[in-house]
Amino acid sequence: MNISKLVKQQQLSDIVAKATGASSVTFVDVIQTLWSGYGEIVRFHLRGSDFSSVVLKHVVFPSEVNHPHGWHFDVAHQRKVKSYEVEMAWYQYWAQRCDQSCRVPHCFSVQTVGDEHLMVLEDLDDAGFPLRKSHLHQSEAKLCLAWLAHFHATFMGESPNYLWPVGTYWHLQTRPEEFQAIADERVRDAAGLLDAHLNQCRFQTLVHGDAKVANFCFAVDYPSVAAVDFQYVGGGCGMKDVAYLLGSCFNDDEQQRFEKEMLNYYFEALKVALNEKQPAIDFVALEQEWRSLFAVAQSDFYRFLVGWMPTHWKINDYNKRVALRTIARLSINQNGLK
Repeated sequence: MNISKLVKQQQLSDIVAKATGASSVTFVDVIQTLWSGYGEIVRFHLRGSDFSSVVLKHVVFPSEVNHPHGWHFDVAHQRKVKSYEVEMAWYQYWAQRCDQSCRVPHCFSVQTVGDEHLMVLEDLDDAGFPLRKSHLHQSEAKLCLAWLAHFHATFMGESPNYLWPVGTYWHLQTRPEEFQAIADERVRDAAGLLDAHLNQCRFQTLVHGDAKVANFCFAVDYPSVAAVDFQYVGGGCGMKDVAYLLGSCFNDDEQQRFEKEMLNYYFEALKVALNEKQPAIDFVALEQEWRSLFAVAQSDFYRFLVGWMPTHWKINDYNKRVALRTIARLSINQNGLK
């Protein structure tokens, strides 16, 4: 290891020690590199602290962007820069409001050093959430849906100050190149309509914005999950998170078989959460509106995928049928036809 890297590692260790009150800090390993080479997530072992380890999310903006799917545009880089600023704001101003029902990592410190962003976070593995999954059984999907329901209930009606005005990484305004790449003119022509229905709905909350299976951490000995990766948290309809989650954890056949059950479970959990946290919300009206927008949210994500990566594994016959059927219905309604 060269001297400059040793110095850098010592600087990071000092930052972690100061944030956690540890008497000594030891680098353990790199957990993962960040998307497109924007830094890394590393684990440090602590001595003289109430915690045995922490995770450091270390964001370093590259001199050259190497997007794995070829989207090397300045708008994509600026979106990434903004996303890490949003994540830091999330931990500074919002995360403390999440309780055990929508568990997130405790944040010890966020800071910017030069042009690098540093977030010292609780190690969820050490906190009892060490399991990661790529495909879920129904019971496991329900744990994630319950997390989302409590998250959405906690922030129902909030203005997304310091966060994305419109949450999720795929919404239309932030994806102009992908929009232009859509080959199916039916989908391209309806993109603005899908976006408007989601953005103009009456009941708005904060959405996680990237609620895929990989961003949920599962406990071993009890049925519970925690969530990570809040780069795209912002305002929106909760169905965006639900549609994205189900599309990430089930194949197309499973989605068709389990979708009704999963939606029913989510709304049951949301009703309980709202009764606890915001009982003044008109749940009947909320459920009616959001159920009608579930297919819209599915179609909106399909719109993104066919422009971003038409060969992506998440594109299948089922979500194509849902999208085209929804687009046809919305277009008819827009034209005032029955």
